[in-house]
Amino acid sequence: MKKVILGNTGIEVSIAGFGVLPIGPSQLALPVEEGAKIIKYAFSHGINFIDTAQYYRAYPYISEALKDGEFDHIVICSKSLSADYDGMMEAIYEARKELNREVIDIFLMHEVRSGQLEERKGAWEALKDAKAKGLVRAIGLSTHHVDITMAAASIKELDVVFPLINYASLGIRKGDAFATKEEMMESIKACHNAGKGVFSMKAFGGGGLTGSYQEALNYVFSKPEIDSVMIGFGKIREVDDLLSYLDGTMDKAYNPDVSKKKVHINHEDCEGCGSCKAACPAGAIYWGENGLAEVDHDKCLTCGYCSPVCPVRAVIMY
Repeated sequence: MKKVILGNTGIEVSIAGFGVLPIGPSQLALPVEEGAKIIKYAFSHGINFIDTAQYYRAYPYISEALKDGEFDHIVICSKSLSADYDGMMEAIYEARKELNREVIDIFLMHEVRSGQLEERKGAWEALKDAKAKGLVRAIGLSTHHVDITMAAASIKELDVVFPLINYASLGIRKGDAFATKEEMMESIKACHNAGKGVFSMKAFGGGGLTGSYQEALNYVFSKPEIDSVMIGFGKIREVDDLLSYLDGTMDKAYNPDVSKKKVHINHEDCEGCGSCKAACPAGAIYWGENGLAEVDHDKCLTCGYCSPVCPVRAVIMY
């Protein structure tokens, strides 16, 4: 698979990366050996870039995939939601221990929202210190927000940014409002022009756009300002689909079968705001015992009306 240098970091990554969230406890919850098998399959077919996070609880899958030393060239990105200095440092040391790596290639502030750069200043100081100490190679942030992506372009010490973008603008935010792909692309271009490495997330909008597979991938892979596209995988077949798309052998009429996909609420993201419940025409979304949204699959029409209104991308399909 084609490799590129991630901004000015000097880190070489494949143009598509492996997002591990789908195989982990909050989604498919695959056995460690099964998940590791999918990761190794992707590695053996040219993907050398993998994204994880502290709260994904997916380190065991990556560790298992790497334990034999066959894939020592893999670039690992992890992230933490910690807002303070000590919490971020603990997250970095946890990743080093769990992944059996002295140095983590990329470490990010996870899901930075509008107004949080100052609130999470302690975490950012920790990242800078970790890089200075050689614990990580590159630092940055992940975000769904246009304004945070634009701000990242002006942060001197920031090496990489991991923004959300897709052709349908699903999940893109600006403050408390929804934003567009055009607005996000302007912010991404600013980061690219400033020498920041850019790799993108949610090309399929959390699964809701998988039925328009090639349209979704055509959009993100057509943007020269995006160095790499992180794709969430849960099956070997999904890796094969991406490889077929990238090598040009995929039939132009092909779209994956999504008939068995169901709508789910990721409770690690859900904030119980009620937006999805109000948008559901079938009355399929209700409050669970924990006060968060749940889906009654006997009522769900999989119409997707709930997905675009969720402010935190907690509505997913798999």
